[in-house]
Amino acid sequence: MANSPGDVLAYFLALLFLFQCVQARTVTYDFNVTWVMANPDGLFEREVIGINGQWPLPPIEVDQGDRLIVNMYNGLGDKDTSIHFHGMFQNGTNGMDGPAMVTQCPIPPGSSFTYNFTIEQHGTYWYHCHTDGCYPDGYRQSLIVHDNSSYFYDMYDEEYTITMSDWYHKLVKDIMPSFISQSNPTGAEPIPQSFLFNDTLNSSLPVQPGKTYLLRLINISAFVAQYFYIEDHSFKIVEIDGVYTEPTEASMLYIAVAQRYTILVTMKNSTDQNYPIVTVVDSVLLDSIPSNLQLNYTNWLEYNASAAHPQADLKVSVCTDLTPFDDFNLVPYDRMPLLPDPDLTIDLTVYMKVLDNGADYSMFNNISYTKPKVPTLYTVLSAGDLATDATVYGDYTHTVVLEHNQVVQLVLNNGDTGSHPFHLHGHQFQVIDRAPGYGAHFYDYASGDPLPYDPSNHTTFPEYPARRDTFVLPPQGHFVIRFVADNPGVWFFHCHIDWHLAQGLGMLMIEAPSIIQERVTIPDGHYEVCKAAGVDFEGNAAGNAIDFLDLAGQNKQVGWLPAGFTARGIVAMVFSCASAFLGMAFISVYGASGIKSQKQKEPEMTEGNEASHEEL
Repeated sequence: MANSPGDVLAYFLALLFLFQCVQARTVTYDFNVTWVMANPDGLFEREVIGINGQWPLPPIEVDQGDRLIVNMYNGLGDKDTSIHFHGMFQNGTNGMDGPAMVTQCPIPPGSSFTYNFTIEQHGTYWYHCHTDGCYPDGYRQSLIVHDNSSYFYDMYDEEYTITMSDWYHKLVKDIMPSFISQSNPTGAEPIPQSFLFNDTLNSSLPVQPGKTYLLRLINISAFVAQYFYIEDHSFKIVEIDGVYTEPTEASMLYIAVAQRYTILVTMKNSTDQNYPIVTVVDSVLLDSIPSNLQLNYTNWLEYNASAAHPQADLKVSVCTDLTPFDDFNLVPYDRMPLLPDPDLTIDLTVYMKVLDNGADYSMFNNISYTKPKVPTLYTVLSAGDLATDATVYGDYTHTVVLEHNQVVQLVLNNGDTGSHPFHLHGHQFQVIDRAPGYGAHFYDYASGDPLPYDPSNHTTFPEYPARRDTFVLPPQGHFVIRFVADNPGVWFFHCHIDWHLAQGLGMLMIEAPSIIQERVTIPDGHYEVCKAAGVDFEGNAAGNAIDFLDLAGQNKQVGWLPAGFTARGIVAMVFSCASAFLGMAFISVYGASGIKSQKQKEPEMTEGNEASHEEL
């Protein structure tokens, strides 16, 4: 009897699944995380976070379908840590996502932690520390998922990975106290000392004429976006943030913190000269620009090692003169259509405000994310039926509970004059509206009236919207994104400027808590890390495992400033207080020294007592 078409298809799919299982590997990395010395910009040697005694860190390279195991030991001695595998969905393995106090406890010095999950995606990603601002200290590197079935696999001959990063000469622990403090009430972000290309400067990519190269571009910075172009070369964009796109011609990109682009570049047929690869800092992000800060850098496509390596010929005065390709216009290769009207809309506005301690904080809708006393995933797993009640996650984690498979629309308005790259863990989202767009008008509203989203008056949503996991919110502008809540887990949504996250610019989305309880299992070793760190792993946000609705003792954000105070007023108050204290100190010292009696005889001027007289 002949098999039906359905039987044949089922047989084929079973063979394909078996083939994939046979091909899949287990890729294991053993990371001993310690301090090492490095001087990547040649200007200053400093401690950085290394792995196995080395820095730059080792890239992680796997194939789609592989199981990745990273055994990490914290040998730093004085700092907690973790690893976030940026862009990985972690479907069913939410406990491997990495942000401390969200899906795990911070890993204290002397403890080990194993990350173990299957790679179900393809494309360009990166890994970094996600605990108390530690990745600016060098704990960041590429994570590449190779895919020999991609539509562009046969279009290139070789590939390179390029990371771009800002670089500080001070450790985060030395920067943070003065950043979030009364002395910095405007919240001015720390200015980097230099900007690196593959963790160094003045580097060359050897190329051969006529060949096509796949370049994976990753901004692993803590703060600053960069423009990217190659002199006298154009390229085709084929991927953003792990999403294959229809091949799209471009000549310049704006790459914000945490964003990735993969491009195809075909070389010229001549070896007469080498061509500058140019990166230009988005200096608008900087509150001040030191006179010795270099804002543009040249590296090279090296056709001929013996030929000159010319510096870039920049024809712009400021970075706002640059017009990069607008990622809003990219079409995914799979042509996934616009998601249907949302089941839930989340309206958010970004604010930067001075709070009661005189420091500047970031917030969504007046909530500055404040970490709970129990990692939120562990609260889900221990809360029973109350896991669907957002109350148990605290008042200051800004938690939204989502139902399974809801279509979620997030409207984000910017009440700040700076731009912000926002990242959603566990998802790629559709970008359906943004204003203003890249190019000449991107900064139009930075100093004028804001441009909030108007649901009754907006441009037509794209038929096949761009998808990515990190997207830039324009200054005083807005964006609208959609995604399906099809990945049960606790997912962080936050600005990826690490200084802004430290100020509280984040919130939590908890998808299908009941399904999380069914599907997610935490290894015993992860709970042992909590014990070593002295962190509770059962209970609500306040650590109460008896009454989950009792939040007494929860961590709270800093209180509100009394009405009438402004950032300028805070500055004036700080300096007035400082002057007053200095004046009082001088008076006290002078008073303690005593006052000479008028009858006391002045010392006579002699050769032996001239110095004493001068001191008097």
